[in-house]
Amino acid sequence: MTNLIQNLEFCWYVSPPWGKNVPPLLVSLLERVYVKFAKAFGYCAGVEWSQHGWKYEIVLGNDKITVLGNEIIPTGDLQQIIKEKPVFLLGELVEFRFHGNGSPLRIVQGIQLINDAWFYSIEWMSPRISEKGDEVFTSADSIARVTDYDLQRVRL
Repeated sequence: MTNLIQNLEFCWYVSPPWGKNVPPLLVSLLERVYVKFAKAFGYCAGVEWSQHGWKYEIVLGNDKITVLGNEIIPTGDLQQIIKEKPVFLLGELVEFRFHGNGSPLRIVQGIQLINDAWFYSIEWMSPRISEKGDEVFTSADSIARVTDYDLQRVRL
């Protein structure tokens, strides 16, 4: 039974939440955007997968807001606020160094720029299954933001 649970967890961690192919982003990281409801320009400092598609973290002055793609208009202009590019890509299979007892393999589900450093969203906790086995429960707390130090590239 333990092997079945470990196999289930492994499959969960390496199955992309968006399905087979990574959906395209509306805007690039660090791209200048217009936020419709705020009637202001900002730039994209992060992107993360949600049940509704990509969520974009937009910096507006000293504030950060999270919006869906239909709330922003891309400009195509990239901001040159940081020289280093992210080490890992969205959808990339990585090894999580601090994985505990489960499988170390994870999928990068988001990338954020925080204090001039790139952070990567990965799922660190598997879902819970109801006792009857008919429902799967996930938590917003199951996503961790980690640095490239915490991850290792998987070579296939």
